[in-house]
Amino acid sequence: MRIVVTGAGGFIGAPVVRALRGDGHEVIAATRAEMDLAKPDADRWRRTLAGADVLVNCAGLFGGAQQHAVNTTGAIELFRCALGAGVARIIQLSAIGVEDELSAFARSKLAADRALMSMEVDWVILRPSIVLGPDANGGSALLRGLAALPLMPVDARAGDLQVVQLADLIDAIRRLVRPDAPARLALDIVGPQRLSFADTVQALRTWLGWGEAVRVRLPAWLMDVGFWLGDVAAWLGWSTPIRSDARAELTRGGVGDAAVWARATGVQPTGLTEALAPKSASAQERLYAACYFLPPLVIGVTAIFFIETGVASLTFGYGIGVELLERGGLGALSGPSVIAGGLADIVTGFAILWRRTVKLGLYAAIAVSLFYFVAGTLLLPELWLDPIGPMMKIWPLIVLNVVGLAMVRDR
Repeated sequence: MRIVVTGAGGFIGAPVVRALRGDGHEVIAATRAEMDLAKPDADRWRRTLAGADVLVNCAGLFGGAQQHAVNTTGAIELFRCALGAGVARIIQLSAIGVEDELSAFARSKLAADRALMSMEVDWVILRPSIVLGPDANGGSALLRGLAALPLMPVDARAGDLQVVQLADLIDAIRRLVRPDAPARLALDIVGPQRLSFADTVQALRTWLGWGEAVRVRLPAWLMDVGFWLGDVAAWLGWSTPIRSDARAELTRGGVGDAAVWARATGVQPTGLTEALAPKSASAQERLYAACYFLPPLVIGVTAIFFIETGVASLTFGYGIGVELLERGGLGALSGPSVIAGGLADIVTGFAILWRRTVKLGLYAAIAVSLFYFVAGTLLLPELWLDPIGPMMKIWPLIVLNVVGLAMVRDR
């Protein structure tokens, strides 16, 4: 069969493409570059869908300014194009619990689900819980990151989870693309093992090869501060699973009746501990988990450092800066130089905070630091003898910027 898979470059979409091709299907892998649901292009989409038997929509976005455009308006337009192109079957990847409408994410997915249900086509809606696979993304990546912490933050509001294995979800899709497969049904895709959120994290921690974590029950207000900081990061353009929508999803949890979708698809889902048992985590998987929270820490600390030093230069530290530069022989240029340096630091710090300019900001941070190193050496060589070591401290900052550049990846 000819099958179009959208979101083909994603955590779920990419292995779906490989599996369907392995089954002998002709698969059109539509990544964001070929079919961006945030930017509907009906004519182009209809050409891509022409002659296709099945559409599998794996595209989706959790949070961000384009969430509604991708999950709702773009998805509905995609379904309409598929219908117009004569596609006989549409499989929609949604999310568990969307009918509760507890978050903007849930509402965006549910709107597309309902639109698909109203169409004259064989539709299947799959609503998975958190999906665990060889790679990590979104919620599954967050679980691994939490598993690496020796102190496990526990939110008493967190609901239970029945995580599902990526292999089981893909197996279900492989079966449901067949013309004789069940249609016009919505299935909660969950694993058979129900665990508390903390026990789920501990199971992953044990798999990673670490002992029992110390569980620290945090007050609700402190957890909410964390979610609020995630909202701020999202506003700055960063993709993060920690935000207000995640709080609603966390509270609801992700549970259901695994027997229902097992009967509908013939797939026998695997429980979490059973799935983790055959193979211990690799060194790369342990390193990924241990470093999960490092990128926001590196970016945040670096940005705050530059903003704070810039503000200090323009306020209470201005006189100290002028005095130093006058000692270095700059004379009348000392004041303007301190102001220019302070403004440069502040601009660099905010550039690092903003996702679209983070790389430019980090390169600027390296350049500014090297400039300070050269200028300080030429104008005030006695700083090398300062017991606080201001000149030598420039190098760890440059290394931190280099690490930040290595951690920032363009999707």
